[in-house]
Amino acid sequence: MEGSAVKKKLGYGLLKKGDSSSEQKKLNGSSTEAPSYHNLHRELLLSHKRGLLLEEKPELKRVLEQRRLELHKEAEMAQRQPSDLEMELRKRQQKLQEYEQEEIRQRESQQKIPEFVRVKDNLRRTQTFEQ
Repeated sequence: MEGSAVKKKLGYGLLKKGDSSSEQKKLNGSSTEAPSYHNLHRELLLSHKRGLLLEEKPELKRVLEQRRLELHKEAEMAQRQPSDLEMELRKRQQKLQEYEQEEIRQRESQQKIPEFVRVKDNLRRTQTFEQ
């Protein structure tokens, strides 16, 4: 009976006194790397509970879905009427563009005028300011 009792105890992960190996036997079928496995499993469960693990879709599906959403947003933006702020911003942008174009035209016309004429005009301006 004593021998059978020892055999039963061995099944539960206990070592015989005469056994020279210092390793513990696996309990409950867990791996030898039990702490890291359990930590990973615990982390997986926690992240699943928090909703951090979303269903991973293949990259192509994600890109196509993202593009479809962007096109849908653009279509909605095109259909709705522009707000007062947007209209005012567009007007200001148009005015700025007109001013810039006018400045470019003036520079081009200034470059076409000979240098001595420009110097003469500058001299006239300085004389009128002094008087």
